[in-house]
Amino acid sequence: MDLEFGNCWGNSRKDSWKTILLLAYQSLGVVYGDLSISPLYVYTSTFAEDIEHSETNEEIFGTLSFVFWTLTLVPLFKYVFVVLRADDNGEGGTFALYSLICRHAKVSLLPNRQHSDEALSTYKMEEPPAKMNSMVKLLLEKYKALHTALLIVVLLGTCMVIGDGLLTPAISVFSAVSGLEVSMSKKHHQYAVIPITCFILVCLFALQHYGTHRVGFLFAPIVLAWLLCISTLGLYNIFKWNPHIYKALSPYYMFKFLKKTRISGWMSLGGILLCITGSEAMFADLGHFSYMAIQIAFTFLVYPALILAYMGQAAYLSNHHHLQISFYASVPESVRWPVIILAILASVVGSQAIISGTFSIINQSQSLGCFPRVKVVHTSDKIHGQVYIPEINWILMILCIAVTIGFRDTKHMGNASGLAVMTVMLVTTCLTSLVIILCWHKPPIIALCFLLFFGSIELLYFSASLMKFCEGAWFPILLALFLMIIMFLWHYASIKKYEYDLHNKVSLDWLLALGPSLGIARVPGIGLVFTDLTTGIPANFSRFVTNLPAYHRILVFVCVKSVPVPHVPVAERYLVGRVGPPEHRSYRCIVRYGYRDVHQDIDSFESELVEKLSDFIQYDWYRARASNVSNNEDDGSCSNESSGHRLTVIGTMGLCEDSLQLASVSDVVEIDAPLGTRERRVRFAIDGDNEHDNDTESVTVHHQMQQELEDLYAGQESGIAFILGHSHVRAKPGSSVFKKLALNYGYNFLRRNCRGPDVALKVPPVSLLEVGMVYVL
Repeated sequence: MDLEFGNCWGNSRKDSWKTILLLAYQSLGVVYGDLSISPLYVYTSTFAEDIEHSETNEEIFGTLSFVFWTLTLVPLFKYVFVVLRADDNGEGGTFALYSLICRHAKVSLLPNRQHSDEALSTYKMEEPPAKMNSMVKLLLEKYKALHTALLIVVLLGTCMVIGDGLLTPAISVFSAVSGLEVSMSKKHHQYAVIPITCFILVCLFALQHYGTHRVGFLFAPIVLAWLLCISTLGLYNIFKWNPHIYKALSPYYMFKFLKKTRISGWMSLGGILLCITGSEAMFADLGHFSYMAIQIAFTFLVYPALILAYMGQAAYLSNHHHLQISFYASVPESVRWPVIILAILASVVGSQAIISGTFSIINQSQSLGCFPRVKVVHTSDKIHGQVYIPEINWILMILCIAVTIGFRDTKHMGNASGLAVMTVMLVTTCLTSLVIILCWHKPPIIALCFLLFFGSIELLYFSASLMKFCEGAWFPILLALFLMIIMFLWHYASIKKYEYDLHNKVSLDWLLALGPSLGIARVPGIGLVFTDLTTGIPANFSRFVTNLPAYHRILVFVCVKSVPVPHVPVAERYLVGRVGPPEHRSYRCIVRYGYRDVHQDIDSFESELVEKLSDFIQYDWYRARASNVSNNEDDGSCSNESSGHRLTVIGTMGLCEDSLQLASVSDVVEIDAPLGTRERRVRFAIDGDNEHDNDTESVTVHHQMQQELEDLYAGQESGIAFILGHSHVRAKPGSSVFKKLALNYGYNFLRRNCRGPDVALKVPPVSLLEVGMVYVL
């Protein structure tokens, strides 16, 4: 089955049982690939050097008890029954939790926040009762340092997800290929495992540009076959070697294990935690599947299969104390080669899923201004989460091969992967605790209990992983530190540039004064001036007019902004208004995207923008004509601070900025009352009878509308020019050495070596006009 079917139905919460079961089947290949291959390396990493199992089997039973309760408490109880419910309009992941918190508390550091964004149908923010206005919310909103700390926590989780996307393919494929150690002589396997692993990794990354949807129909059958394989092997080993292994599931053996092994046992927890790697994918990939589908797949198939697999390995090890600990040692020799091949295929599927997730989260980071601009290729027109980032793909491939060659064993890779996984889970636990208070409006004691219970479990594993710093755990820390510096520096400079633009914007009077008397000419065509500002005239346009005293007959100030929601409906995407009087032919267009939306290509953007401007012009003139028969002073419209004209969403149904106004370009225009007033509607009916009764003024209005539309289409025929700012940042005199290094060298280096705004917007070079700007911050 193709994943496209899953995406079409994944957002519906009223699916039939047949559809839900089909989604549960499809989720196996996308969500559970990483989690299902963990039996390959958990016991190997746990018994690497820290502990040795004795004849009494206490270490084996204790390890199995830890694995069982860790799988039960974290993936099953925490994720399936709690975290999956903290979705953002069906989307999951770190940014979903952050966007939920930002919508329910004023903690966002993103610029361009508008009241109109809260009226989006996907915003879904319910105001809590006054008594639920918790101290946590007031505390978060009061101190800006907490806003920064929250963003740093989110960026830390994001960086660790990227680190996991680098480490998981390495440890998964290496562990799968290590089955050759058992099936080949030691003389041959030591020279074969590393090259074969690297070859598979190169092929895996080389195929990324085709997109998951091209081979996605193979993923679910492979993972299903793998789960059935390991569960069958588990049952075989249980009945053959130790039918009483079920007794080890008692938590008594965990305490007995720690009491006997002490520090070495505690440090071995860094290997045990690998049994839950991939659990975060259940939440991160929620947007592709329904909550119930993921819940059913894990509860009734993945969870039992994993438990049986671990029990079977433990049963085998309890009767083979002096053999090398390996997953393949418990596989009967008659089926070993088929199992090795299936394991390699399953590891590739699990690696593919985490790599795709890495692309997705980097795309989200870029959308929210927290990552340098990179080229994003959407590999599927129907699946919004299917993206490919060439630069990141090849960097991940090089680092992944370097990790494989550098570490050369499962132990060090497991230590590194374990620390990354536990950091992401800790971040998720902290953010979910805030969601419980701010979004679900539950008493803080419930959030505190959730934080303490699951946080203490994860801190225990995190501390064990941290103790392996010199044995591989240093790698994700170093990688996360490097990525956080880049992301925070880019975000900081972007905010400062926005504040600079805000304080240096030009007044509307300056724009209206431009004309022939000042030697300024209006040339044919449409000029799109891109800016981060939602109000006022940007400074880069004044620089453009100063150096080239001419601008286009049709002028549109375009602001492409991200909203803290996963998706903005197409009908609510364009917010259009006038800048100055109609005769000036200047407009403002705010284009809003969610952090998981696909940005349009430039051709469709041009045509759709002209179409929305045309709809707005018709609506605005119809409204002007309707005002002849109804008082429009009280119509609930809103205004733009710079122009005095309202901004209206143009689409099937729209929302006016700072109001709940509905706008539809049709023969009947209905307008709701603004926020904070009693519910009221003003109805403007424009029917055939009224048209016959209109006086000369109405005829004039109609003529002016037609003239404005003709000018718009004539400008489109003449050509559209894209006016973008080309910025250079410099720290102002007197700044600290750290700030000078960060801005003068760090940010400018990133800006020069990342994709420019023209590439990100896919502007054709022949239509591009760049205006140089120096920002002294």
